[in-house]
Amino acid sequence: MSETAEREVGRSRPRKEDARLLTGQTDWTDNISVGGLLHLAILRSPMAHAHLDRVDVRPALERPGVVAAFSGSDLAEGMGSLPCAWPVTEDIVLPDHPPIAVDEVRYAGDPVAVVVARDRYAAADALEAIEVDYTPLPPVLDLEAALTENSPLVHSDKGTNRSYLWPLKTGEDFDAVRRRAEVTLKRRYVHQRLIANAMEPRGVVVTPLTASGEYTLYSSTQIPHILRIMLAVVTGVPEHKLRVIAPDVGGGFGSKLQVYGEEAIALTVARRLGRPVKWTESRSEGYLATHHGRGMIQDVEIAANRDGTLLGLKADLLVDMGAYLMLVTPGIPILGAFMYPGIYKMGSYELNVTGVFTTKTPTDAYRGAGRPEATYAIERIMDELAVELGLDPVELRRRNWIGHEEFPYTTIAGLTYDSGNYEAATEKALSLFDYDKLRAEQADRNRRGDSVRLGIGVSTYTEMCGLAPSRVLRDLRYAAGGWEAASIRVLPTGKVEVVTGTSPHGQGHVTCWSQIAADVLGVPFEDVQVVHGDTRAAPQGMDTYGSRSLVVGGTAVHQAARKVVDKARKVAAHLLEASEQDLEFTGGVFSVKGSPDARKTLQELAFETFSSHDLPDGMEPTINAGHVTDPDDFSYPHGTHLCAVEVDTETGRTHIRSYVCVDDVGKVVNPMIVEGQVHGGLAQGIAQALYEEAVYDDQGNLVSGTMADYLVPSAPDLPDFVTDRTETPSTTNPLGVKGVGEAGTIASTPAVVNAVVDALRPLGVTEVRMPCTPERVWRAIEEASA
Repeated sequence: MSETAEREVGRSRPRKEDARLLTGQTDWTDNISVGGLLHLAILRSPMAHAHLDRVDVRPALERPGVVAAFSGSDLAEGMGSLPCAWPVTEDIVLPDHPPIAVDEVRYAGDPVAVVVARDRYAAADALEAIEVDYTPLPPVLDLEAALTENSPLVHSDKGTNRSYLWPLKTGEDFDAVRRRAEVTLKRRYVHQRLIANAMEPRGVVVTPLTASGEYTLYSSTQIPHILRIMLAVVTGVPEHKLRVIAPDVGGGFGSKLQVYGEEAIALTVARRLGRPVKWTESRSEGYLATHHGRGMIQDVEIAANRDGTLLGLKADLLVDMGAYLMLVTPGIPILGAFMYPGIYKMGSYELNVTGVFTTKTPTDAYRGAGRPEATYAIERIMDELAVELGLDPVELRRRNWIGHEEFPYTTIAGLTYDSGNYEAATEKALSLFDYDKLRAEQADRNRRGDSVRLGIGVSTYTEMCGLAPSRVLRDLRYAAGGWEAASIRVLPTGKVEVVTGTSPHGQGHVTCWSQIAADVLGVPFEDVQVVHGDTRAAPQGMDTYGSRSLVVGGTAVHQAARKVVDKARKVAAHLLEASEQDLEFTGGVFSVKGSPDARKTLQELAFETFSSHDLPDGMEPTINAGHVTDPDDFSYPHGTHLCAVEVDTETGRTHIRSYVCVDDVGKVVNPMIVEGQVHGGLAQGIAQALYEEAVYDDQGNLVSGTMADYLVPSAPDLPDFVTDRTETPSTTNPLGVKGVGEAGTIASTPAVVNAVVDALRPLGVTEVRMPCTPERVWRAIEEASA
C-alpha cells in the first residue's frame, strides 16, 4: 500500500471469498471424496419416548453394498457421553447423552442404529431392514406440566424434569418496589421453537491414517477447535492424533455451534473399520436432529410510576431444554439474563430461569442466543406500559434510557456499557421512518374503521456480544475461555498470511481480516491471504459464535500485525543505522525522520529477515508474530428499529409496509458486509415474528418437519429495508468495533410484533402469539370481538 493509498478499514470491499463460492470452486463437506470412501446412514426413532427392547441390525447386512451395521450397544464401548460445557449451577441435573441410543429413545429423531455402505443410497435403503421393537413411554411436552408432581419423566433415573433453577436479584427488593409502584403490569410471552435451516446441511467426513492412528475429520461446523477437544474426550482418540477441518461452511446461525452425535459416530465407525466414512444429513433429517432454538415461556412484570419512570423488572422463565443438555444448552438463557433491563435505568431487577427437560429435539444456540428473548420481553412490555400510561412508546423510552452523557454506565444487571448514543440512533430512525406522518395516517384509518389497519412497532435495543472475558465466563461456570488467537506470517516475497482462530461460515472474515492487516502493515489488500478453519494450520482458536469474531478475533489480528511492525522496526533501525525512535512507519515504509530517502519497505525487510545476513545481534530471523487477546469486557451495539405493518382484519394477513433500522456497531470495517449482516439478521427476526415455528403433536412427533410445513421466508416475503448507522466507538478494544452478526435478529422480532398488536389494539387485541400467522391474527380479532 502506498503512503497515499486509501485506508482499507471503512471501505466497502467486495468479499474475496465470493468468487470461489459462486463458481463452485470450493469444497463443502459433502463435496469431499477420498479413495475407499464408505457412506453412513442413521436410523432414527419415530417415537418421542420409548424403551428399546430389541435392535437387530443383521438383516441390513444382507442388503447389497452394505459393509457394516451397528446398534447403540455395538458402538457404546467406543463412545462416551456427549459434552455439556455449561453446567450453570452446582446442582444442575446433567444426564448422560449417548451419541446413539442404547436403552431408551427420548425424542423423535434420536439415533437408534447405523448402516455403512459403499454408496449413500445403499446405506439409506438398508435402514428399512433393521428390526426394532419399542415399548412406548409417555411423552413430556408441556413445560408447566413437566414440573408437576405426577408428570412422566424424561430421565427416570433423575427423578425430576427440572434441570436447574438459576436466580439473579440485584438492586432493591422487587416485592418492595411492587408495593410502592403506582403502576404494575404482568404479561406472558411465548417464544416458539425455531429451526435454523442453514443453506448447507450438516455433514462429516472422517479419513483415518491407520498406520499412525491419526484421523482427519471434516465437518460443516462453526467450532473446529472446540470440536477437536470434545471429540477427543468423547471417543478417546488422542487430541494430537485428531485434525479437524471446517471447509467452506454454508451457514450456521448457531446450529453448527455444537458437538453432534453424528460426528462422534462417524469418527468411531472410521476408527473401527479403518476406512474413510461420510455422513450428510437430508433436509428432513436435519429438522429432527439438528438442535432447535428458542422454546421459552416468559412471565414478565414491570413496575413504574405514573410519569413513566421505571422502578423495577421481574421475569420468570421456563426454558425448554429438550431431551438432553447439549454443548451450551443450559447457558443460552443465561446469555440473555443480563439484558432484560435493556437500555433502561431502574432500581430493581429479578430473574429466575428454570430449565425443563422435554421429549423433544434438544435446544441450543440460535442466532442471538438468549439476547433476542430478553429484548423481546422488555420491548414488548414497554409498549404495554406506554398504552397503560397513555404515552407514545418512543416517549416512554426517552424518559428511561441511559443518556449519552452517562456512559460508561453500570446497569442494574451489573454490566458496564462502555459507549452509546440511544438518542442519536432513535432520532435518525424516526426521521427516516417519517414517524409522525405514519401516526397521523394510523389515527385516520382507525377513525374510519378501515378494514386494513396500520400498526407501528418500536424496538430500541442493546446487546452484549463479543463473547469473551474468560474470567466472566468462569464466574458463569462456562467450561471454556473467551480469548482468541491470530498470527501474521510475512513471507520472503513480502506477501502476508493471516492465521486466525475464528472459523467463518458466511461472515466475510477473509475480506475483513485482510483489510485490518493491510492497514496495519501497509501492504496491498490483495497481498493478504487468510488461513482458517483447520486445527493443524491454525492450531489456536475459540471459533465463531456470539458476534465475537471481529471484536475478539479481529482485535487479535490487529494486535498481531502491530507486533510484526514492532519487530520489523528493529530490523529497519539496524539497517538504516538509526534509532527505533527516529523511524516513522507509513504506508508500509520505514523512513528516518528528516531523511525521507533513508527508507526500507516491509517487503524489503521480510527478505532481509529471510536471508538473515545482517540482523541485529540476538534477534531471531523472523518478523512473524502472534497474539492472543482476551478482552476485559463485552461490546454493546445498539440501535432503534421501527416497523409499520398493514393488517387485513378480514383475513388476518400481515404485510410489512416499511422497516427502518439505525444501528450503532461502533467502527465499521466493511460497510457492505455490515449491511449484509443486518439484512440477514432482520430476515431471521421477522421470520420468528411472522412465519417460523417447530410444531409437535400430542405424541411428540414433529409435524413441521419439511419446508412444506415449516415456513422459511424468501425474498418476496420480506420488505425493502431502510438501514443506516450512527457511530460511537467501543472503548473495550483498539479497533473500536462492536458486533453486528446478531443485531438484526435481536431487534426486529419485537418491532414487528409490537406493530401487529398496535394495529389491532383498537379492536381490543392485546397479544398475538408468535408467529403472527393470518390464522392467529384472525382468531385474536374474533376472540376480542366476542
